Amino acid sequence: MSYDLWYWPGIPGRGEFVRLPLEAAGIAYRDRAMEDGIDALTEDMEQRSGIKPYAPPYIVTEEGLCIGQTAHIVSWLADRHGFGSENELEALQLIQLQLDISDWVEEVHTTHHPIATSKYFDEQKDAAIAHAKDFRENRIPKYADHFENALSANDGPFVRGARWSHVDTSLFQMMEGLEYAFPNRMAALREDYPRLKACRDAVSELDGIAAYKRSDRAQAFSEDGIFRHYPELDPE
Repeated sequence: MSYDLWYWPGIPGRGEFVRLPLEAAGIAYRDRAMEDGIDALTEDMEQRSGIKPYAPPYIVTEEGLCIGQTAHIVSWLADRHGFGSENELEALQLIQLQLDISDWVEEVHTTHHPIATSKYFDEQKDAAIAHAKDFRENRIPKYADHFENALSANDGPFVRGARWSHVDTSLFQMMEGLEYAFPNRMAALREDYPRLKACRDAVSELDGIAAYKRSDRAQAFSEDGIFRHYPELDPE
């Protein structure tokens, strides 16, 4: 069984939240736009009929089933490949947490594009500085408190305890991205969230994740993606 993953090439972005559980679970997939280029992605989106994905990332099964939206994709993959939960309540709680992460990701993006995604950062810098100040001081701790509490529900480094889930790989990516975008703020908060640190460390040690991070397929953060480091937004 293999999948086609479609996402913008050259940036981790939201696509990385899908790549990580695929890599951790050892699931075969092709990163199609990385292999075939951005034109292949736009052509694939244009030729789809019916209810289309609004935007990448989306995955396509060997049978042609097309699924979009990051939280939807990883939750569906978890059910199909055993890194979710067979317990209905726990499965729903994992989806809930994954949607909370989606909200957090969007707030990160808004720090550098608070007015319009169509405008460059320099065209909205003053608004971004004000918005990022609130994000650093209030929103990062609020979300971190929420997930620190979720990780305390079971005895283990992961939300479920000893077994990783799609929520853990997404939390890993969130923490990696926040460290890149807001290194000063995250350094100040690091000791306040031991469970988030333990989860991040445990995910990094999963065989599939460690191998992926050593490969040339892992894409670095940059000022073209969701997590961007602008010194003005993270003063010392």
